[in-house]
Amino acid sequence: MKIFFYIISLLLAICSLRPNFLIAQNNLSGSLNCDSKISFIQSEKILDVKTITDREQKKSVLLAAGLSAVLPGAGEFYLESYIKSALFLAIEAASITIGLIYNNKGDEQTNFFQSYAHQHWSVERYAKWTVKNASSINDEVKDVTQYKVFNSNGTVNWSELNRLESAIGKYYSHRLPYFGEQQYYELIGKYPQFNVGWDDFGNENTPFVYGDPLTSNFLYYSSERGKANDYYNVAAKAVLIVIVNHILSAVDAALSASSFNKEIEAHASLEKTNIGFYTVYYPQINFKFSF
Repeated sequence: MKIFFYIISLLLAICSLRPNFLIAQNNLSGSLNCDSKISFIQSEKILDVKTITDREQKKSVLLAAGLSAVLPGAGEFYLESYIKSALFLAIEAASITIGLIYNNKGDEQTNFFQSYAHQHWSVERYAKWTVKNASSINDEVKDVTQYKVFNSNGTVNWSELNRLESAIGKYYSHRLPYFGEQQYYELIGKYPQFNVGWDDFGNENTPFVYGDPLTSNFLYYSSERGKANDYYNVAAKAVLIVIVNHILSAVDAALSASSFNKEIEAHASLEKTNIGFYTVYYPQINFKFSF
């Protein structure tokens, strides 16, 4: 389109010569030598060479990349690539929205399964069963009285419970983390040794049998905790998409700005030459490509 504009501009310039030639003719002296000079000088005033260039339209590569790095699509908007700008911005908005939604869902689900654990899983129940059945699980544990698992007020001495768990070993592959820790909520619904702490298992008098089926509460809790993890995984992927979107938009903006700045210069001019007493005019267009 720019080339057509240059050519049309040149043709208009040529068409505008005729009235000026009439002005020159009105100033003729009758002398062939003088009249040739007058015509040449008069026409020379309207035949200035004009250069059309788009240097003023160049875009900053760093600015374009920086804008998109801060807000995807901003650099593309600066480069007047409105469709790509809208696309990057839409991806950003969608990813942030999804991330927030699923992070909130994860928080709500976490509150739910933790509340369920508080209602149906008891460290006291687990500790009582462990003390009562320690020797049955591992006959090397002869005297469980040396483990002061319960304080005088009936609460569990966590460090002593962990010490007993370590002594039992075998089936007791893990140590119960302190109440409220993230691992506490994970382990009680993950490993069979904690099955005995659920209220639908029984009590400390329920005999130990390897391969006891996991209780319904254990399985339900494990499933609900898994949902929270799934929600957080979606939120994490949304955050990753946000980061990648910033990077891709910045790279695209930089490349697009570089491409935008590939310059085309057109030099349009109307040249003339004297042949004897005659002046011949001819158009000339020069193109310059810069990469």
